[in-house]
Amino acid sequence: MRHFLEIDDLDAVELAEVLDLATLEGPPKVLAGRGVSLLFEKPSARTRHSSEMAVVQLGGHPVYFAGSEVGLDVRESVEDVTRTLAQYHAVLGARVFDHGVVERMAAVGVAPVVNLLSDRAHPCQALADLLTIRQSLGGLEGRTVAYVGDANNVARSLAIAAARSGMALRVASPEGYGFEPADLARLDATGARPELLEDPDRAVAGADVVYTDTWVSMGQEEQTAVRRELFEPYRIDGARLAKAAPGAIFLHCLPAHRGDEVTDDVMDGAASRVWPQARNRMHAARGLLLFLLADHGGRRD
Repeated sequence: MRHFLEIDDLDAVELAEVLDLATLEGPPKVLAGRGVSLLFEKPSARTRHSSEMAVVQLGGHPVYFAGSEVGLDVRESVEDVTRTLAQYHAVLGARVFDHGVVERMAAVGVAPVVNLLSDRAHPCQALADLLTIRQSLGGLEGRTVAYVGDANNVARSLAIAAARSGMALRVASPEGYGFEPADLARLDATGARPELLEDPDRAVAGADVVYTDTWVSMGQEEQTAVRRELFEPYRIDGARLAKAAPGAIFLHCLPAHRGDEVTDDVMDGAASRVWPQARNRMHAARGLLLFLLADHGGRRD
């Protein structure tokens, strides 16, 4: 049984297949009469709406519920919740704090599990990123992506996705906010070897894609003042974006804090692909579901 907990659950050929399926017009209703559970320990506008609409477009019925409704490992074990949900649903999606939760769900082996976000990875976002770059630049192979900011779960998944698709990745972060040794070991095992920098201008220079994310992720609110001071030199403004390659595009996984990590002129400028990138969350989710169900989607009795 196939699961999607991180980008390297797909090899390079499979990753390209998912991107192709994401662009399929009039996709088959592989979820007709079937449900997809969407467990959210962490709220999100884009993940919820994109996931629900992807399920609907495949003819299925999405069922959203908050983590507090089941009380993982409080009211019931992760494993028993997984077994219960598999009685009703063809696929189990989960947006969680601890990556170990989705690993435990997958280990039960009763239905495909999709990681909608965890503390270690955001693979569905990376699929949308690749799809947006491919649509905007005509291909992925040989492109250079500059990621400027906190080396968080988005950056980890992006690093693997870039390596899988033949792109170079530069990551510029303040000292102490780059990839940790365990992250680098994990990335190295997948063949991902990003160039690590502290100078954001060096990262952006000549890049085809400039990418940033919020300086303060959910659950880090108490660090806001410290992070804002440290990351202020890493803001993407028009002058910095101008150092990128001609025709470069700007990406942000959202939500954006305008005036912090990015300025209005970049968010709303000609290079911005932020809104197509957000839309592609839905298309990428649909392509992923088609892939999982085509390979491993036999109807359960």
